[in-house]
Amino acid sequence: MPEHELWVTALFNAFLAGPTTAALRWLHVPPENPAHPWTNFVAMEVLVALIIILLFALLRPRLSMDRPGKGQHLAEMVYGFVGGQTDSVIGHRGRPYVPFFGAIFVFILCANLIGAIPTLESPTMSPAVTLGCALAAFCFYNSVGVRTQGPFRYLKHFLGPVWWLSFIMFPIEVISNLARLLSLTVRLFANMFAGELVIFAFISMVPLVLPLPFMALHIFVAFLQAYIFMLLTMVYVGEALPHEAAHS
Repeated sequence: MPEHELWVTALFNAFLAGPTTAALRWLHVPPENPAHPWTNFVAMEVLVALIIILLFALLRPRLSMDRPGKGQHLAEMVYGFVGGQTDSVIGHRGRPYVPFFGAIFVFILCANLIGAIPTLESPTMSPAVTLGCALAAFCFYNSVGVRTQGPFRYLKHFLGPVWWLSFIMFPIEVISNLARLLSLTVRLFANMFAGELVIFAFISMVPLVLPLPFMALHIFVAFLQAYIFMLLTMVYVGEALPHEAAHS
């Protein structure tokens, strides 16, 4: 049993250990401890997803053109913000991709902020979670490039503008493209991990007043890192689109 198992993780292990272990064995990924297959970051990641689903499930039937509530106003603010950023970075051709940008922004933001709640921790403290988010962005913008340009035309831009330098440019461009995975993963993980460590350190020493400024800084960093991740994803999508689409 993990020494610092969160109470949320303990609940998942208490009620879902059997089915989870069976599923992992079926996938040929046997857990180290069959009685406790859930780890903190997985449990927190699932909890964040469930909270988001629940919030939108409660919001959906309350949407109204005549009498919008506070939840609808907040959702419209987020949509307007993400849509405005998309227009600034990509242009109007980026509008079809606003749902993905909004989804990844909301998920990362909630995952970052949940660590500010006592007895819980941010799943983005784990590199496995941030790598998953980076893989989602990586697969998405490459699929956009293949879908909008075609596989051969999309691969062609990895060759560079000068054909006789293509044998040099191709490996450089491929490595640069793959490096985005590392950049997105490490940036989000390192910032959130450092912020959580600072808060834990000061709470353990002075549990009342002193940690408050660091808590406010942590919340600011949570918003900032979610925004940067979304913004970089927009930039990569804009680069993957055909030239006339990205700069229209």
